[in-house]
Amino acid sequence: MRVRQLSKDGDYQLNSFLSNSSQCVAQCVTTRLKLWLGQWFANVYDGTDWDNAILGFGTPYDLTIQDRILGTQGVTEIVSYSSSIVNRNLSVNATVLTQYDTTPVVITFNTGF
Repeated sequence: MRVRQLSKDGDYQLNSFLSNSSQCVAQCVTTRLKLWLGQWFANVYDGTDWDNAILGFGTPYDLTIQDRILGTQGVTEIVSYSSSIVNRNLSVNATVLTQYDTTPVVITFNTGF
């Protein structure tokens, strides 16, 4: 697995790559969560269903997010998971195991709606 490293602002860096590491998997999880369903022109069926499965009233959004995390290449298991919504801000904290390391990786994802 090899991906371009993201800057602190979330932009791809041209000459910096991550490969075969837990950090690489953590970045892939974050970018998969940020991708909205139908947003990517090459595959409109890929993405997180933010409109219906997460932002809708009474939706089981935790299951959708956990499914996206487990569907990421390199993730083998979710060790712990928690989420909260405060003032229209969804915060997700997940600890995952990857195929590249036995040390769990902590992933934090925040979004404001």
